[in-house]
Amino acid sequence: MSHAEGVNVQRRRVLIASTAAIGAAGVAAVATPFVRSWYPSAKAEAAGAAVTQDIGSIEEGQMIVLKYRGKPTYVVKRTQDMLDKLEEVKPLLVDPDSSESVQPEYCTNPTRSLEPTVLVVYGVCTHLGCAPNYRPDVGAADLGGNDWYGGFFCPCHGSKYDLAGRVYSGVPAPLNLPIPDYNMDGTILTVGEA
Repeated sequence: MSHAEGVNVQRRRVLIASTAAIGAAGVAAVATPFVRSWYPSAKAEAAGAAVTQDIGSIEEGQMIVLKYRGKPTYVVKRTQDMLDKLEEVKPLLVDPDSSESVQPEYCTNPTRSLEPTVLVVYGVCTHLGCAPNYRPDVGAADLGGNDWYGGFFCPCHGSKYDLAGRVYSGVPAPLNLPIPDYNMDGTILTVGEA
């Protein structure tokens, strides 16, 4: 092999290696945005993220609304009187023991909560998905009078729930209000983490 042929072979190898490197860089530049498009958006990640709230300033009998996964989540600080009424209303309920309801295992108790005074429940009617109103007023004439011990009332079709989110008999809603996974650390409530 002559000197000129050796230089040409060397030149070809350099050109092939350079072309391959530039081609690989081009493929990586095109593939990166394509692969990134598979990842969830920041908005989607935020929608599924846990929500944390200090509930220490909520007064007894008061309700606040948090938004978790696009749903209103009601947080009610129940009074002792509200807790006492939970037993009295049981004969009027469809599922008083919450055996057919959606809730974490740790909320399968008479108060449907980790801490008896704090109710955390999705504010979505189990009939057609409306948002029930918080009506803590006992004996409200427009809500059934003497058998109304306070709770949630869905004005769309008249479904009623007690202060544990349990549905009354004889209303369109078939199930108790669902309870999301949540935990409490003192007064810090985190919805979306068990």
